[in-house]
Amino acid sequence: MEIQKIKSVGEYSQLRGSETLHPLINVLDYKNLNFLSPASYNFGFFCIFLKETKCGDLRYGKEVYDYQEESLVFVAPGQILTVENYLPDLKPKGKVLIFHPDFLRGTSLSNILTDYKFFSYSINEALHLSKKEVKQVLQMFATIEDELQQNMDKHTKTLVISHLQLLLNYSTRFYDRQFITREHINKSILKRFEHVLNNYFTSDKPQNIGLPTVFYCAEELNLSANYFGDLIKKETGISALEYIQTKVIDIAKERIFDMEKSISEIAYELGFKYPQHFTRLFKQKTGVTPLEYRNLN
Repeated sequence: MEIQKIKSVGEYSQLRGSETLHPLINVLDYKNLNFLSPASYNFGFFCIFLKETKCGDLRYGKEVYDYQEESLVFVAPGQILTVENYLPDLKPKGKVLIFHPDFLRGTSLSNILTDYKFFSYSINEALHLSKKEVKQVLQMFATIEDELQQNMDKHTKTLVISHLQLLLNYSTRFYDRQFITREHINKSILKRFEHVLNNYFTSDKPQNIGLPTVFYCAEELNLSANYFGDLIKKETGISALEYIQTKVIDIAKERIFDMEKSISEIAYELGFKYPQHFTRLFKQKTGVTPLEYRNLN
């Protein structure tokens, strides 16, 4: 399927049959919008979709999410979003907030936007909202829209940026709640993560491609790297990288007692390119070098 590029807020607004309230930021209401043709799209701006009705499938990466409940989906510039299979005779309900990176230039929000990692989550990792949360989000959308509909003055951008940041901060809170309320799903992912690592180190992958990365593990679990990292942090209190490193050291502790192998050989078997990197990590995690650990035990 050919990828269609939509570079500007105005171009997207025109395509959807909506008025452009500002050339760099706009709020659109689904009840007044034209359908997007089924295709893959590459947007040159940020999108926040609030969908309140199941209307058609969105695909990002490997997974499909069909909006069976009220949800927020965040899309960053350059991501590929596929629209397919609109359901007939069902008009979607919700809002779309789009803003170009240029709108944030020179603002404090521009400096911290990367902290909002959910812009790189996958569609199936959407933020599911309670009725109360939907009302809060709709109010924030409405406040931004009202500000854009007024005559522009020197305060407009500052106020809109402030409300946009408020929306993102509330979304962070709601995601924290979701990580907790979906704990049973998270436990299953954690168990599968452990399974991925066990399989990795019983294969020849460490020697062929090196140590397992966070991105590799996320791919194996059909999750985006950022969502996976945030989930592991919430569940274990440590980062996904730290979890992998701890696993590596646990396996190393067992293999160190194979006296027929040198420390360097064990390091290469685990996927380290240089033995000194293994020694450094081992000492960082245990307080002693691999050789000292072997002699002590």
